[in-house]
Amino acid sequence: MAPHTASQKTPKNMRIAAITMARNDDFFLNRWIRYYGDAFGHKNLYILLDGMDQSIPKNAGAAHVTKLEHRPMTRAAGDKYRIGLLSDLAAKLFADGYDIVVGCDTDEFLVADPDTGLSLAAYLTAAAPRGVTSLSGLGLDVGQNLAMEQPLDPSQPLLTQRGRALLSTRYTKPVVLYRPAAWGSGFHHVRGHNFHIDKNLYLLHFGAVDMNMLMTKAAARGADWVNHLRRRGNGTINTVTRRPIRGAWAMRLARMMQTIFRPVYAWGKPSMLGIKWVVRIPARFAQTGI
Repeated sequence: MAPHTASQKTPKNMRIAAITMARNDDFFLNRWIRYYGDAFGHKNLYILLDGMDQSIPKNAGAAHVTKLEHRPMTRAAGDKYRIGLLSDLAAKLFADGYDIVVGCDTDEFLVADPDTGLSLAAYLTAAAPRGVTSLSGLGLDVGQNLAMEQPLDPSQPLLTQRGRALLSTRYTKPVVLYRPAAWGSGFHHVRGHNFHIDKNLYLLHFGAVDMNMLMTKAAARGADWVNHLRRRGNGTINTVTRRPIRGAWAMRLARMMQTIFRPVYAWGKPSMLGIKWVVRIPARFAQTGI
């Protein structure tokens, strides 16, 4: 990490924004607001709501919430549309004086390892690398172990109820920007730039945190989705339930592998050569309150 010079902003006055876009997602959006609001201040949250029919979350507080007309699209077209809006928003925030922008989905939570002794804001400012556009955390795809974990109690923190995750290149995302850039769909890469995985950052994804929740979402989509889940289950949940837990060494090795290896079709994304390791989420991560 390059030392700060007299002309650089110090961690105390660096401004950090968090941005996301959501539709019909109160469960995670409320948690996203609470987590990143505590981390950066609610006035530094920028939320795009996909649809004029969407309700502003009750805990939004001073967050900036913008409703947009919903545009029915295919999944691929919708992903490109949304990430374009969010990349443009990040560029505007940099122009308005922000130094760091964190962009992610509502079910994704960026964690600075509590062992650093630093808050997320303090860590991101202290870790700001010279000449690097973005930072990624190691992707942890949190899943319900059906053999050992009960359905989710929504009144309790998620990490007190779930203890396993699949090490996932899909969620090793460059969600932290230090300068304007164009994200690829889903925040999975930054166009025209390499990625850099920080040794103390983790991105926890909770999309597969509860099978009952997935079944409810599938029912809203139609009988075919429900039947698919009943026949095949969910990939992350199946893996977390059936595969053995690897030690802490697996996270260290995964970070190294994802730094070195890339898919031949996407040099800007990490790879683990198809290896699937399940790890225990460090107990200290419960300190984050997620």
